[in-house]
Amino acid sequence: MKKVVLRGVGILLLLALAGGCFFYWNPLWFNDQLIRRHLWRSHVRSEYVDAGGYRLHYYEANPTDGTAGIPLVLVHGLGARGEDWSSMMPTLASEGFHVYAPDLLGFGRSAKPDVAYSVALEENIVVDFIHAVGVQRADVDGWSMGGWIAAKLALDHPEMVVRLVLDDSAGITYQLSFPRDAFVPTDAAGLYRLFALLTPKPQPPLPDFVVRATLRKLKSGGKIVQASMDSMISGSDLLDTRLKNITQPTLIVWGTGDKLIPISVGETMHRDIPNSVFDGIAGCGHLAPSECAAPVLAGTIQFLKAQPPMQGGEQMLQGTAAR
Repeated sequence: MKKVVLRGVGILLLLALAGGCFFYWNPLWFNDQLIRRHLWRSHVRSEYVDAGGYRLHYYEANPTDGTAGIPLVLVHGLGARGEDWSSMMPTLASEGFHVYAPDLLGFGRSAKPDVAYSVALEENIVVDFIHAVGVQRADVDGWSMGGWIAAKLALDHPEMVVRLVLDDSAGITYQLSFPRDAFVPTDAAGLYRLFALLTPKPQPPLPDFVVRATLRKLKSGGKIVQASMDSMISGSDLLDTRLKNITQPTLIVWGTGDKLIPISVGETMHRDIPNSVFDGIAGCGHLAPSECAAPVLAGTIQFLKAQPPMQGGEQMLQGTAAR
């Protein structure tokens, strides 16, 4: 009996050691599992679909009231994935929206082919995705690069977009305050500079093993991120002269402390898009939909549900990221 107990203790110690080594090597995996468990417990499903000949991963959440709901497509930004909407998806479903959050081509768990990653390509992928999941028309919410894709979709395929939401959106000309390779840092200093661009929230020093794991993860997707960034910088898909042609009711949401894409860009979009609504999120930065989800959700739901649709106006909502 004593030998059996000792053997069991030895096995548990080995498992604990193996788990500790795995955590040390890949702490971000554990964080991913926490996010995915939260989504699963909130009845947000992880699915795959063939869209435009590529295998795309996406999240889907049905309205909690059992109705068909209002289709709402969430489009993430550069270097991101569907999970980045995790702070918003469950609440949106509880408010009667049928939520879809795809991983764009090259990102998250979607296919990563050797193609030219451009806004135009990703727009076509979103069109193919919407058709693949059987949706004809939807509200579309895009964040950062995803906002650029969403706005281009509203212009190129107006029959598909009912209402448009742009969160800290790229898409028009402005003076960059960061280098072209800011999203693919190679050392700790570069990583902390990226954090400072994304959020005004003070970033406490991370353990060295977490820094190394984060740099490895960013490097693994760096080629696609850099290709996407270079395509955007080229200016081939810029919307400066086209925004005036957006006809859908449009909400522009912006973190007032956004250092990556300054609020002046959002104000220009608000001026150029006819009858658009502007929500400033005080004290928040480029990550407002995740770090300041409560006020972003409040303004977004108010806008998407308003009957008749909201036309024009501005409001300032208090965020939490800088607290």
